Amino acid sequence: MIVNRWQAPVLPTETQILMIFEREGLKPVEEIYHPGEEIKDHRHPFDEVRMLVKGSLLIDIAGNRLLLREGDKIVIPSNTRHSKKVQGDKPCICICSYKAF
Repeated sequence: MIVNRWQAPVLPTETQILMIFEREGLKPVEEIYHPGEEIKDHRHPFDEVRMLVKGSLLIDIAGNRLLLREGDKIVIPSNTRHSKKVQGDKPCICICSYKAF
């Protein structure tokens, strides 16, 4: 897994995040999760690339828990068991894409 924490004082907009994904050759889609929503353990045969626009998301990857905040980006390798849960009382908006090899 690769995690990139957003370090700049100004957060990227959704439009800027979409441009980042497109420049990487990815086809981005927006996902919205509601407060408290949880996606149980799963895995898939492709890499998952995800960047947070709003809110925060707790991700458990093979037992390692990470809290992603606005601007953070993660790449979860294919066939890696992971789950997600929205933290806080605001919805979580993510831009995500999948890379097949």
